[in-house]
Amino acid sequence: MTTVSVRHAVHELMAFHGMSTVFGNPGSNELPFLKDLPAHYVLGLGESSVVAMADGYSQITDRPTLVNLHAASGTGNGLGALTNATISRSKLVLTAGQQVRDMVGPEVMLANVRATALAAPLVHQSLEPLSAADVPRAFSQSVFAAEAGPVYLSVPYDDWDAEVPAAVIDQLSRTVASGETVDAQTVAELHSRLLEANDPVLVLGPDVDDPRAWESSIALAEALDTPVWAAPSLPRLPFPNQHPLFRGVLPASIAGIGEILGAHDLALVIGAPVFRYHQWQPGEYLPESTTLIQIGDDPAAAARAPFGDAVLADPVALVRALAEAVAPAPHTVSEWTAEIDPPVTSASEGTLHPEEVFATLREELPKDTRFVVESTSTNAAFWAQMDLREPGSYFFPASGGLGWGLPASMGIALADSDRPVVAIIGDGSAHYSIAALRTAVDEGIELTIVVLRNGSYAALDWFAGMLGVDKAPGLDLGEVDFVSIARGYGMTAHHADDSADLARLLGEASGPTLIEVSTEKTRPEKK
Repeated sequence: MTTVSVRHAVHELMAFHGMSTVFGNPGSNELPFLKDLPAHYVLGLGESSVVAMADGYSQITDRPTLVNLHAASGTGNGLGALTNATISRSKLVLTAGQQVRDMVGPEVMLANVRATALAAPLVHQSLEPLSAADVPRAFSQSVFAAEAGPVYLSVPYDDWDAEVPAAVIDQLSRTVASGETVDAQTVAELHSRLLEANDPVLVLGPDVDDPRAWESSIALAEALDTPVWAAPSLPRLPFPNQHPLFRGVLPASIAGIGEILGAHDLALVIGAPVFRYHQWQPGEYLPESTTLIQIGDDPAAAARAPFGDAVLADPVALVRALAEAVAPAPHTVSEWTAEIDPPVTSASEGTLHPEEVFATLREELPKDTRFVVESTSTNAAFWAQMDLREPGSYFFPASGGLGWGLPASMGIALADSDRPVVAIIGDGSAHYSIAALRTAVDEGIELTIVVLRNGSYAALDWFAGMLGVDKAPGLDLGEVDFVSIARGYGMTAHHADDSADLARLLGEASGPTLIEVSTEKTRPEKK
């Protein structure tokens, strides 16, 4: 019987599944797996950045993406970024190196004790094979299970040199497919409910920010002439934000959403949980006069919703079917002119208002630019000035965990070099993952990073006021020279003195570039 190493078998399975890029930060336990690795290894300095890079990469490719973590310590370092990937249900296979099997029980150095519990409950599945011979099958299981969200796989490092039958490679080179058809009766019933409603409203979520659903969502809204809201705590934009029917992002509070949706008799929520609240502003979920129907393919989200009916279905397939029922093809999406007010200008010399920054980005950058945003205090300014008309144009940390945006933008840029990528990062957020700049330089990533420097955690300052907390510690960051930091990593970096300077620097940017802008403090929401 011909045999191969476990390592060779898993490497072959990686190739079969097209896993040609691995994100990691290796330690001693991981080195045996990396021998003769048939994939491009993207190094991140710190596992939090590694997981965020892989998260961004997976969101663009929509494919299982391999992450290489170092035992328990590396896993722990990556858990903060994993919260974002879990909410986004990104397709990550997180592998962690375990000590050799004979050394796990005594809990020696770098033993990952109770490995399967370490990443729970953030991962969809957590595995540690009971024998070396089962590692290839467990890896195969992890790839398929990752279609539903992140999976954790711990492998003792002596397993990689163990021998298994070569036949296991062909045996496990298999596919698991799921259909995208939706039940015709369900579509007919929803169509009927929409037509019967006196004042329906659409609420769209991140799961329909998809090239296959974008025009269908627009056609559905236009055919019904119904307002469209984006679900709260939005990590992806599912609808063009300057479309005449778009009303904005729902506030992340019970009272706020109840008041807005309560003005309608039917709320159809597609591709979002009901709901991802944030600030505690209690009230009535919905008045009795409003019916809510949630459509998505996440059974857990449907089960935990505190109100409304739910339909378990692929939201992309269903929105396309609904659009076809309401506005049979061929349908033409309307053209519209964005009515954007002139940006608010700063009163301080050498400082820009965030609206001035975003107006310049809108005017100077290609229309298909992808924006990765992690500047929470400038949310209102961003939506006031940006005009996003393409799917996959907006990315935000799904759980609100800071430090995600900078490395995630690198994963997004690596996954798709055809569209420009711009990271808009607050100075508070930048501190969490600044070492990710080294990866951008090493990989030569085409990426522009705009750091908005206001010297504070302005969003937290606003939240402290909302909660009645005076003099909260740690909100004042002072002035940090991000240009010098970036140049220290070998990156092209400049400070923009005004809007004209920013426009010039954006036009000249090539390769990994950081542009620092001093900005006024603003609030996440308009007053």
